[in-house]
Amino acid sequence: MRILIEKADCLIYEDNDFNFKNSDVCIDGDLIVSVGKIPESFSAEGVIDGRGKLLIPGLINAHTHAYMTIFRNSADDLMFNDWLFGRILPMEDKLEDGDSYWGTMLGICEMIRTGTTCYLDMYIKGDENARAVCESGIRAVLSRGLVGKGNDKDGAMRLREAVDEISRWNGKGNGRLSFMLAPHAPYTCDPDYIKIVMQSAKELGIGINTHLSEGRVEIKEIYEKYGCSPIKLIEKTGMFSLKTVAAHCVHLSDEDIEILAENKVSVATNPVSNLKLANGVAPVPKLLKAGVNVCLGTDGAASNNTLNLFRELSMLTLIHKGVNEDSQAVSAKEGIKIATVNGAAALGLDGIGQIKVGMKADLALIDLNAVNMVPNNNPVAALAYSANGSEVQTVIVNGEILMENRELKGIDEERIRYEVAGIAKRIGA
Repeated sequence: MRILIEKADCLIYEDNDFNFKNSDVCIDGDLIVSVGKIPESFSAEGVIDGRGKLLIPGLINAHTHAYMTIFRNSADDLMFNDWLFGRILPMEDKLEDGDSYWGTMLGICEMIRTGTTCYLDMYIKGDENARAVCESGIRAVLSRGLVGKGNDKDGAMRLREAVDEISRWNGKGNGRLSFMLAPHAPYTCDPDYIKIVMQSAKELGIGINTHLSEGRVEIKEIYEKYGCSPIKLIEKTGMFSLKTVAAHCVHLSDEDIEILAENKVSVATNPVSNLKLANGVAPVPKLLKAGVNVCLGTDGAASNNTLNLFRELSMLTLIHKGVNEDSQAVSAKEGIKIATVNGAAALGLDGIGQIKVGMKADLALIDLNAVNMVPNNNPVAALAYSANGSEVQTVIVNGEILMENRELKGIDEERIRYEVAGIAKRIGA
């Protein structure tokens, strides 16, 4: 479809900076074909009025567990180990076939409504998440969570299932769906198992999605068992030779940061989840200064309670100011780059994250006349400090309109709400 977005204020990334340009934007198929003058040969099939609106690249959620919307508001005010082992895992054990699909669909609805057009997911049930991505129209990089020790039977089974799923679904949804492999964490995967997963990732030509250095209990356990930090342990396995996204990275030594930078590991920071589970605050300013590609994630709704990346962006740009007593610790511009450009780099998707000719048409249109956005003195600051996600009016992914004037297209949101409510009641959430 050919879409014309008329006279919108566009957030343009150039020369490592964000600027605004009031432009017409032309979309042909899945690509942006012009920003500015409308080509003479372009004939729009649909027109979107961009006046009074801010057009931004869709936000990229670089770490979540979308199916966990099922557990929203059911495991709160708990320390990490009590939260995971005492509450979440017992509920996960009660999930049945189909439950993960409905939980994921609910998460996708929330992400689209708050301007997220692409996400990196870790999950426990194959096929259901891929089906949700293909049906909804969103873009995603999926990764089945893997747990194992050496070549144990259960770990081998999970890996085999993950590889089989990739063979069935990779590239589906008109290219919107891609994959990584996801050894869950060094406290659930031993080095031998990680090496086995690495070999499969090399054969498939895909990257790694994992959790690292999330909490102090993990740090203590790994030091006691292996005599080093989780970051150092994973470096020794050789896993960082593959494109890696490491979620959390809260407790890091200077050596850990140097290892991440040298190996070009992307760190997906999750400030709200880390605060809620009392895990701490990641050293994001230090990571940025060291040249680490930092991207932004919500984590799952079981620990964050929302999948709203605008809330995460606000927390990202505020918490480090307070912790470091430095108002420039993470600026609004840095935060927006982390949530867009850096996210695309982390996921290996160089065709998204910017409003630029030749890029995929993954876009969100923000209402600048929302009461909390007026007056429009500084749109960059407004995105980081004023927006809450409710200002998102229209969302386009791969050139397809997924939400227009706050109305989701092709998604039965009422049915999704009903199904998830029933699942939550059944499992005791």
